[in-house]
Amino acid sequence: MVNKGIRSRWLVVAGILLVALTLRTTVTVVPPLVSTINHDLPLDPSAVGVLGMLPTAAFAVFGFLTPYVIKWASLERLTIIAMLVAIVGQICRVLVPSTGLFLLFSVIALAGLGAGNVLLPPLVKQYFPDRIGLMTALYVTVLSAGTALPAELAVPVADAAGWQTSLALWAGVNMLAAVPWFVMLISSRRPGPLVPGTTAAGDAVGPAVVGPATAVPKTANTKTIKIRPWRSPLAIGLTLMFGCTSLNTYAMFAWLPSILTDAGLGRSDAGSMLALFAGVGLPMSLLVPLVASRLKNPFPMVLIFLACFIGGYLGLLLSPAAGTWLWVVLAGIGPGTFPLSLLLINHRTRTRTGAGALSGFSQGAGYALACTGPLFFGILHEGTGSWLVPFLFLFATLLLLVGGAFFACKPRYLEDEALLGA
Repeated sequence: MVNKGIRSRWLVVAGILLVALTLRTTVTVVPPLVSTINHDLPLDPSAVGVLGMLPTAAFAVFGFLTPYVIKWASLERLTIIAMLVAIVGQICRVLVPSTGLFLLFSVIALAGLGAGNVLLPPLVKQYFPDRIGLMTALYVTVLSAGTALPAELAVPVADAAGWQTSLALWAGVNMLAAVPWFVMLISSRRPGPLVPGTTAAGDAVGPAVVGPATAVPKTANTKTIKIRPWRSPLAIGLTLMFGCTSLNTYAMFAWLPSILTDAGLGRSDAGSMLALFAGVGLPMSLLVPLVASRLKNPFPMVLIFLACFIGGYLGLLLSPAAGTWLWVVLAGIGPGTFPLSLLLINHRTRTRTGAGALSGFSQGAGYALACTGPLFFGILHEGTGSWLVPFLFLFATLLLLVGGAFFACKPRYLEDEALLGA
């Protein structure tokens, strides 16, 4: 039994990391290939703006819906369904003859990945309540690798085998990601928690991080608390922190290659800089959760990331062709608030149910906010003919980010706020 439990635990680790690897491949593989795809499917600046907005829009819609679906299906089954939906969307979008259908199947692919975004935190909460910092660091690091690799490989693969192959290739990763969860379902009709410290329903109960007056007793039935995240300062703050981080990140995903090619860089070099921007997230994704999990209030880390965002943006605006790698690295360090946000989903909740609610709300509403990033950035550039006003827009969103982080980083639990507001 012990050996079987150990094997199952490692199977879950593999499943979580493989799912994380898939969650951004569909997003970052496209921008370096826009000019190539344009030979077969018309992609004008407006279409590019819409294409840049689609990931956050799909993540928002399906982020909101996933917590409700969790009530009638297990996390494991939903993960399999999410991967299968992503496979269908990625394969079909390279076979269609029109831009409209390409966008439609892109939405379908992103629907599966949007569900995967929300499912990972409660999966970590369910299976590894004693290793939340470590597991968050591992899966966000793998997610960062899955963000950088497609951008780096997109052009070489497209030059060798066509843009259709370059895009569809990543559906294979989704297939691999579904395998561990299939095995889990086959080996057990209802997989349960594999570690001590969880209830039969998979809800982990942790110690209070606030004073006795607001702490929920360990014996309290937290599942009976009606959680309304939209009434929680913690949840709203985390939503602003998460949403503005994603807004800035996806604006860069969509427009960084264009900014650099306008400055004189070649298409392949611009793709490499996009890969560098994403790749900087690898060490940040590993270090941030490990460090922040030891801090009662990690807000000072947010201020460091804010300074990096500002320095990188100023460099890209004022001197994009000189010192490009430095500005891209600084801008790439800024989204260190992303793994911090994911860590806070579990560190500011007591139960898997609470983690699912906070994950769905903060990612759903956060990605809805993030939709404005690529779209407004493109509209402002097209309307002014320069990059100044678009970057001023991003600077304004950084103020919202730091304001939201101030409330999200305060040491308290979502269930505590729900209990006090009941």
